[in-house]
Amino acid sequence: MNKTELLNKLAADADERLVLARVLDKLDLTRNRGIPAHTFFLSLAERAAAERLIAASGRPRHRFWGGYEEAERTVCAFLPDWLEAEDWRAGPDCPLRALRLSVPAGAGLTHRDFLGSILGLGITREKVGDLLVGEGGCQVIVLEEAEKVLLTQLDQVGRQRVRAAPMALDELVPPVRQVKAIRDTVATLRLDAVASSGFSLARSKMADAISSGKVALNGRECVKPDRTVAEGDVITCRGLGKCVLKEVSGPSKKGRTMIVIERYV
Repeated sequence: MNKTELLNKLAADADERLVLARVLDKLDLTRNRGIPAHTFFLSLAERAAAERLIAASGRPRHRFWGGYEEAERTVCAFLPDWLEAEDWRAGPDCPLRALRLSVPAGAGLTHRDFLGSILGLGITREKVGDLLVGEGGCQVIVLEEAEKVLLTQLDQVGRQRVRAAPMALDELVPPVRQVKAIRDTVATLRLDAVASSGFSLARSKMADAISSGKVALNGRECVKPDRTVAEGDVITCRGLGKCVLKEVSGPSKKGRTMIVIERYV
């Protein structure tokens, strides 16, 4: 299957086709020249699409990395045989940089405030990873080409003065995520059934929420209640939050599928 046929088969729309074409270019660079290559930051939906592409391409050596474990936005690095993932992550070929954006205590700035100010400098979203907002400021992961811009030009977020300083990736302190483990059984691994368990909502109401466009599966809006979900899938529902299908096992004595869901609270 050539490149055009592969993209025609895997891409859901024109935007996704563009993303996959750029990912495939990086994959080919590593295959043809034997050097490490990496993508821009991928959203959850873009990562899911990239994983399908990688599977269809014979699963070449790769690593998704966003600067810390469980990062939501990640780059995909394609690795030649001579380079191990940990060596890439700690070496000069890793393109990720971390910055600490310090503001006065009690400034009350949000993720949107910080992101808006960063993008206002002309930096595109694909060059910015996760923003970890906490007391006193924000830790942000960016591609190396965006680091200098932030260090030299970002001096204000909202009405607050901000000081940007570099920090090591291993100094990042992600906020503690409070999760609630939910153990349940479902008749089927349909999206409406699993989401109903995760959000403690009647299945009919969850199906309505899905059909009306309020639910996303792995970062992409899904309006099909009967879409099959799998272990590791992330489900978000507007107004209700996010949950992850962590484990699928079973069947139970009654023939239902046993699942474990983690809901962020």
